[in-house]
Amino acid sequence: MNPALAAARAAPAAERQIRVMVVDDAVVARSMMTRWIAAEPDMAVAAALRSGREALERLEATDPDVVLLDVDMPELDGIAALPLLLAKKRDLVVIMVSTLTRRSAELSLRALALGATDYIPKPETAYEAMTSAEFRRELIDKIRNLGRKRLVMREPAPPLVPEQVRQRPAAPQRAEECSARRAERGQIRLRPFAATLPRALLIGSSTGGPQALGAVIEKLAAAIDRAPVLITQHMPPMFTTVLAEHLSRVSGRGAHEAEHQEPVLAGGIYVAPGGRHMRVVRDGNRVKIALGDDPPVNFCKPSVDPLLSSAAPVWGARALALILTGMGSDGTRGAADIVAAGGSVIAQDEATSVVWGMPRAVAQAGLCSAVLPLNQIAGKILDLLAGSRS
Repeated sequence: MNPALAAARAAPAAERQIRVMVVDDAVVARSMMTRWIAAEPDMAVAAALRSGREALERLEATDPDVVLLDVDMPELDGIAALPLLLAKKRDLVVIMVSTLTRRSAELSLRALALGATDYIPKPETAYEAMTSAEFRRELIDKIRNLGRKRLVMREPAPPLVPEQVRQRPAAPQRAEECSARRAERGQIRLRPFAATLPRALLIGSSTGGPQALGAVIEKLAAAIDRAPVLITQHMPPMFTTVLAEHLSRVSGRGAHEAEHQEPVLAGGIYVAPGGRHMRVVRDGNRVKIALGDDPPVNFCKPSVDPLLSSAAPVWGARALALILTGMGSDGTRGAADIVAAGGSVIAQDEATSVVWGMPRAVAQAGLCSAVLPLNQIAGKILDLLAGSRS
């Protein structure tokens, strides 16, 4: 590592720029993304390259925090390069960049399973990409949130002086104890779970969501037969199609993109289609899906808030909401409506979230009955569906 780069790395995490490597064989796309990154005061372009092969060769010398990795490239494409890059640098943040096609959606979700941190779909033409304020905002937000988290995690903790070591409390053994300690310090105020059995599970997720959703859904098994599962994951069209197919495989149940006016039935897993908000409405004794083309909410379409807010009057105290990993605060207003109607909210904890934005917002708003690591969430849901409140 050259002296200038070593000096930059020695600065505190909060003062360091996020170093970004852009890997894309399209000259226009590569130049455009490097200009956007260079314009941000807290970011720097570590390298701009045209293939996965070049990325591997330059990784050590440029030492990036984040790599924007195109899926389709000559010599060595993104999917082939991804595990090789991670083998060289295990804590590297890799964001896959792909077009809005079914093949790209499948490859992007496969990349997440291989260790990519996130993905971002880019507009199909160079002109659309250059003129899309939404694409630029999403790209910069993801680099900033994921890159900053990596810098903070890499920063060594200050050493404890002997008195601190002596007084330091033992690490809590259970997630419930962690939540209780935070509650005692005023960081998170937990509320009791509703006394009634849940009759619907409503899930909101964003960055890191596809992996988290799979981990939860695959453990719920027959419990899904007792309550429908409705999911809003921040994803564009085609990507939600592939996500629903994946969840159908891991759950052994009929996960699918929701259709307008279809009935919501126990045993079903309904995924909000990309580009449309999903709500529920009561029609006599039945509950139906209502899809809408209204404007984005919290910059998202689909958004979590419309689903949760619509579910509050439909299921009341029998609604159970789960907020998984994701940037921003989407879901907080809807979670407040769920709680106001007597329902309950669970949030994923910080340690297991790719980005603790959405879960943190609902937790710090005092809306949660539990804040749990990912591997304990399914067990808690199964307990609640079985009538346990402990």
